[in-house]
Amino acid sequence: MSRVHLTMQGHIAHVQLNRPEKLNAVDMAMIDEVVAVGESLAKQADLRAVVLSGAGKAFSSGLDVASFGALAGSDPEALILPRTHGAANRFQQFSLVWQQLPVPVIAALHGPCFGAGFQLALGADIRIAHASVRMSVMEMKWGLVPDMGGMVLLPRLVRADTLARMIYTAEPMLIEQALALGLVTEAADDLMASAFELAETIASKSPSAIRAAKRLIGRALVAGAADVLAAESKEQAALIGKPHFIEAVSANIEDREPKFA
Repeated sequence: MSRVHLTMQGHIAHVQLNRPEKLNAVDMAMIDEVVAVGESLAKQADLRAVVLSGAGKAFSSGLDVASFGALAGSDPEALILPRTHGAANRFQQFSLVWQQLPVPVIAALHGPCFGAGFQLALGADIRIAHASVRMSVMEMKWGLVPDMGGMVLLPRLVRADTLARMIYTAEPMLIEQALALGLVTEAADDLMASAFELAETIASKSPSAIRAAKRLIGRALVAGAADVLAAESKEQAALIGKPHFIEAVSANIEDREPKFA
């Protein structure tokens, strides 16, 4: 897959956008490859964490300008309206597939993180950014609206008035503003080292508890209190007494690192 580079480091997958000569601009081929990689990783039973990054000088500069001609010359309803991935189309699945992975996804961001690239980053559970990062919804610059899952993901992170300003102006944000708004989880000078250090920390925890926690967090973002309380109890009951729970307890009592099968 030329647009996406996938490598495994133990139980951690590294998914790297691989068009550095185009600042990882997103075209149709990249959309399809990112979705394919995400959906294949979702089936990997021994996966514990994912790091998502961009090769070269940018995470992603957004939709490839060359794609606008193809979009303008096509039937927009035939291209965008069909639901190809459950409730989503192929463009939305580009970002949402990372929410659907059963394990945490860490986006490592640097340089431009615009438009489609920004919405891709929003699909991660955690975003670590270098000081060089610049972030923007960007679609309004081209007379468009966010349509790659951003309107599902952004309202979970920012207030309605902040969301409106971001969309209406398409103004880029530096890391200080992104941190203040909660769009970036934390900053890092050594971006990839920090991302993989966090991924290793996550991978060292009970795999079944981490997956349960991701399901529970996702449920808490969309469900009412009664449903969330019931989900808490269901997930906890499924963990107590099981091998990963027993190993976690034993390792703590014995003051050693746990070893999860």
